[in-house]
Amino acid sequence: MRTTEPLHFSLDALPPGAVPNRVTADPVHKAGRNAIRVALTKAARDGIAGVDFIDTDTFVLLPLQFRNGRIEVDVLGRTYDGAPPDARGFIGLAYRIAPDRKRFESVYVRPLNGRKHQPPPPRHQRAIQYFAFPDWPFDRLREHYPDGRFEAGADIGSDEWISLCLDIDEDRAQATVNGQLVLTVEQPKALPATGAIGLWVDIGTEGYFSNLRVTPRSTRP
Repeated sequence: MRTTEPLHFSLDALPPGAVPNRVTADPVHKAGRNAIRVALTKAARDGIAGVDFIDTDTFVLLPLQFRNGRIEVDVLGRTYDGAPPDARGFIGLAYRIAPDRKRFESVYVRPLNGRKHQPPPPRHQRAIQYFAFPDWPFDRLREHYPDGRFEAGADIGSDEWISLCLDIDEDRAQATVNGQLVLTVEQPKALPATGAIGLWVDIGTEGYFSNLRVTPRSTRP
């Protein structure tokens, strides 16, 4: 395996070439640091329930070509006034985003399902989630894999900075939250590809991103 030098983005401003996809993105100061605030556009918020709000294509696209390696970012997710009652502060990373933006993988956290809020079962085991868009959103993964292998609990809470690290190796992904390995998954269908990276949020979320680090890793032929 060959690892290249890491790329670092402080996210005190949008990186050159970044494109919001059904979201707004603005530089702000939040909880002691500079960050990018990401939230759904009004059109995305007013989408069709049961269609647009099930792990959808709402992210800031960064023009980085990524297949395998490590992606690290600090995230802060909270719900805004008037958010749907089942909103949980959904925030995370999309990766291997296809050029048409219609296919990608993602791992995200649900801070309001974190153990710091003492949520009732089964929410206490649903603080972090993997999905693959568009074929494998969270609800289909739960239906086909009732053992819950694509989500897990985590010691996190809303409105606080959370360190999220993804290690991606072909069809395998490992997620570390605040230095603790919490989730290891294999894709339901192994379709690794090379694509862009995205700062991802979903319905009801006011999300903040800071200190992005990307370390691509290639496989020797």
